[in-house]
Amino acid sequence: MLLPGVEIIDPRALLAAIHADLAREPDARAARAIAVRHLAEAKAAGNATLAAAFAARPLEARALTRAQSHLTDGLVSLAFELARNHFHPAPNPTASERLTVLAVGGYGRAEMAPHSDVDLLFLTPWKITGWAESVIETMLYILWDLKLKVGHSSRALRDCVRLGREDITIRTALLESRYLTGDSALAKELDEMLWAELFRNSGPEFIEAKLAERADRHKRQGGQRYVLEPNVKEGKGGLRDLQTLYWIGKYLHRVPEPAGLVGAGLLTQEEFATFSRAENFLWAVRCHLHYICKRAMDQLTFDLQVDVAARMGYTDSGGRRAVEVFMQDYFRHATRVGELTRVFLTQLEARHAKPEANLIGMFRRKKQVRAGFKVVQGRIDAENPKKFLSDKLNLLRVFEEGLRTGYLLHPNVMRLIAANLHLIDDEMRDAPEARRIFLDLLLKHGNPERSLRRMNELGVLGAFIPEFEPIVAMMQFNVYHHYTVDEHIIQCISTLAQIERGELVEELPLSSSILKAGINRRVIYVALLLHDIGKGRPEDHSILGAQIARRVAPQLGLDPEECETVEWLVRYHLLMSDMAQKRDISDPRTLRDFAKAVKTRKRLDLLTVLTVCDIRGVGPGTWNNWKAMLIRQLYRDTTLALEGGLESVNRERRESEAKRHLREALKDWDAKDLRTELGRHYAPYWQGLMTETQATFARLLRDLPENEIRIDLHPDPARDATRACFALADHPGIFSRLAGALALVGANVVDARTYTSKDGYATAVFWVQDSEGKPYEVSRLPRLRNMIDKTLKGEVMPRQALADRDKVKKREREFRFPTHITFDNEGSEIYTIIEVDTRDRPGLLYDLTRTLAANNIYIASAMIATYGAQVVDTFYVKDMFGLKLHTKPKQEALERKLRQAIVEGAERAQA
Repeated sequence: MLLPGVEIIDPRALLAAIHADLAREPDARAARAIAVRHLAEAKAAGNATLAAAFAARPLEARALTRAQSHLTDGLVSLAFELARNHFHPAPNPTASERLTVLAVGGYGRAEMAPHSDVDLLFLTPWKITGWAESVIETMLYILWDLKLKVGHSSRALRDCVRLGREDITIRTALLESRYLTGDSALAKELDEMLWAELFRNSGPEFIEAKLAERADRHKRQGGQRYVLEPNVKEGKGGLRDLQTLYWIGKYLHRVPEPAGLVGAGLLTQEEFATFSRAENFLWAVRCHLHYICKRAMDQLTFDLQVDVAARMGYTDSGGRRAVEVFMQDYFRHATRVGELTRVFLTQLEARHAKPEANLIGMFRRKKQVRAGFKVVQGRIDAENPKKFLSDKLNLLRVFEEGLRTGYLLHPNVMRLIAANLHLIDDEMRDAPEARRIFLDLLLKHGNPERSLRRMNELGVLGAFIPEFEPIVAMMQFNVYHHYTVDEHIIQCISTLAQIERGELVEELPLSSSILKAGINRRVIYVALLLHDIGKGRPEDHSILGAQIARRVAPQLGLDPEECETVEWLVRYHLLMSDMAQKRDISDPRTLRDFAKAVKTRKRLDLLTVLTVCDIRGVGPGTWNNWKAMLIRQLYRDTTLALEGGLESVNRERRESEAKRHLREALKDWDAKDLRTELGRHYAPYWQGLMTETQATFARLLRDLPENEIRIDLHPDPARDATRACFALADHPGIFSRLAGALALVGANVVDARTYTSKDGYATAVFWVQDSEGKPYEVSRLPRLRNMIDKTLKGEVMPRQALADRDKVKKREREFRFPTHITFDNEGSEIYTIIEVDTRDRPGLLYDLTRTLAANNIYIASAMIATYGAQVVDTFYVKDMFGLKLHTKPKQEALERKLRQAIVEGAERAQA
C-alpha cells in the first residue's frame, strides 16, 4: 500500500471514540449522526493523506488503489459493526440470521480509484430476515450519509448461484467477491458452492461471453485503440481489457491474483511484467483523472490530458509538449495491452474452440503454407521455433506468408517475434531478400495495411526501419488529427490500397483514374510510408522527413531516380493541399508557381494521389466535396499548364473564355443588357468565379438601385457548402460586415471573393457551411437571409451580438497554436497575400476583416483552411490606392494590429 494501514484509517481507535460518544446519546437518530460524523472525519482525513502521498509519488497507482480499498474496507466494516451491534443488537441470533458483507466487482479486487463505486453483496444463508433487513438498511444509510456511491444487492446463497447462471455480469461480480465482515463461514460456503456448481465446466461459455462483451465494448468506444480522447477504463487497450484477462484466468484456473496467470501458463513472466507495467500506468492515469475532476472520470479528454501529464511528472522536451510525450506513452501501453490480449484470447479461443468452427475452416479454400510454417487452428505458426529463428528473414517472411495465404498469425509465432526483435539488425536490413519481402508486403498482395498494422504492434516495423520507431504511438495534440502518426500513415496506405482495388471510384474518381492510367507504385507506397516520419521534432517535419527519406528509400531497394522522387514527395507532401486550400487557385500566378514547383506530369500525378490519401487518412469526415473540388480544379488547370506551356495560363485568355461562357448562359438577354454586364467588371472577376456564379451576379445587378441589397443563397452540394451571393453599392468595410453577419448565424466561411465593378457595385460571394461542415438546409436559409439583411442595414451590431457565442470550447482550450502572420508580394501579380495562421473561433474572421477595413485595406478574396481548432485565413489585399503593401513599416504596423485583434478576441473567448 501507499502508506501503512493505520496511517490511512485506524478502525480500533475510531470505534472506541464512536462508542465513547454513543454512550452519552440515547436517541437513535442522533446516535447515527454522531457515528457518521466520526466516520466522515476519518474518511476525509484518510483521503487527504492518500491524495498528498500520491501527489508525492504520482506513479505508484497500484499502491494507491489498494490503500483506497483499505480505507473503504475500514468504513464499511465499522458501519456494519455499528449497525449490527449498536443499532440492532441480536443477543441470540438464529442460524437463519447469519449475515455476511462481501465486496464485489472492482472493489472485490481491492482496486479502487478515489471516486470509485462501492459494490457490496449482503449474503444470507436463506431468505432474508427482518433483523438482517434492518441491519442492511441502517448500514446503507450510514454509507450514503458518508457520500459513498454504493451499489448493493442482498441475496441468499442459492440465489447467487441461480442468478450467476442466468447473468454473466452477476457471475463476473461473484467471481471477484471478497469477504469483508460478518459471518466468514457463510462467505466460504458461497465460494465453494460457486466453484462446484457454477464456475466448473462452464469455461468455454464464460470465454465466449467475455469475448462478445469485449467486442461490443470496443465498438461502443469507437473500435480504434488510437482514439485521441481514450476511455482509460472501457476503451481498446484500457483497464477493462486487462481485467478480462484476469477474469478468464481466474475462471479457468482459480488463480487468486493476476500473477497466477504465469503459473497457469497463460502468460510468460515477461508478458506478465508488461501486464503489470501497463496496469499500473493506466490506473495512475485513472486516479489522476478522479483527483482532477473530483468525481469518477474515465474519459481522457484533451483538456484533462494536459493536467494528467503535469501531475505524472511529464515535461516539455525535444520540441514536444509534455502532453504529447505522455500520450505517446499512453498509446504504447495501450498497444502492449492489445497485443497481450490478442495473444492470450487467441490462445484460449484455440484451446476451447467449438469443433463446428474448425469444421467450417476445413472447407475454406486457402493456400498451402510454405516449408517451415504450419497451420494451427486456422493460424500460421512456426513449425520449429529454433529453426525459425536460425534465419532472421523469417521475422519478415511470416507476415508475407500471412498475406499470401490469408491466414492470421498464431499467438505462438507472435510471441516468438516479439521476444526476438534484436535479430533485426543492420545485416538483416541490408539483405536484398529482406528488401524484396518488405516491398512485396507493400505492393504485391493488395492489403498491405493488415501486415503493416500487425508488424507495427509487434515492434517489427520500428525495428526494420529504426527511423519509424519514434513516431510509433505519437500523438499530435490537436483536434484535427484523429489518429497517432503511425496509425495515420497506415490509414493513408489503406486508402491507397482501396483505390487500387477499385473500391473508391465514385468517391475518388480523379485518384482512381490516375492509378488506373499507371504510376510508379514503389514510389507512391514508400512516399506514403515516409511522408510524416519527421514529425515530433522542432524542425519542419517535411524537411526533416525528406532527409530521412534520402537515407531510408535506398535501404528499401529503390533505384536512384525513385529515391529522388520519394524525397521530393516527402519534402513537398503538403504543397498541393496548401495551394488548394490556402491560395486562390483561379489566380494564374498561383497556377504558374505550382506548375513550376511540380515540373512534370508524373510528379503531379504522384503528388495528387499522395495528397488525397493524406487528407483522407487524417480521420473520418476530413475529406469532403469542397476539398475534392479544389484538388480536382488545381490538378486539371496544372495539367493544362504543364501540357500547353506556362504561357497558356494568362489573364487575357481566361477573361475571353469566361465572357464567352457567360454569353451562352445569358443567351435569352437582350444585346444591350448583355453588353453592360460584360463591360462592367475588371479582369480578376472573370478569372475568379465560375460561370454559374457570374450569371447569378448578372441577375442580381440588373437594374439594381443604389439603396438596395440583393442576396442569393444557393445550396452547392457538389462543394459541401452553401453559396451566398451579395450585390450592393460598394462602400469601405463591406467584406467585414458580411463576415460578421455570417458569423452571427453560426456560418463557417470556407471561401470568399469580393469584387468592385467599374460602375461602383460590390459583388461578394461566400461559400459557407453549418456547424457540421455541411451546406445549410434550405429551410434554414430564410433566417440566414434575414440576419444578413439586418446586419447590413445596421440594425444588428456583430461585435456585441457575437459576444456570447464567440467562445473557445473547454476541451480545446489547452491547444496551443502560435500565431504566424506572413506577407507575400510574389504569389500574386496584383495583390499582397496576407496569411494568418492561428487558433480558430467563431468571431475570428470578423475581427481580422474589421481590422483590415479600419486600416483602409481592400480585401479582394479570402480562403479559409480549417484544421480542427487551428485555422489559416488567407487574404488577397490592396491598399486604398490599389497598390500592394510593399513597405516593411506598413506591413509591420498592420501585423501588430492584426495580432492585437487576435489577442483581444482570444481573451474575450476565454472569459
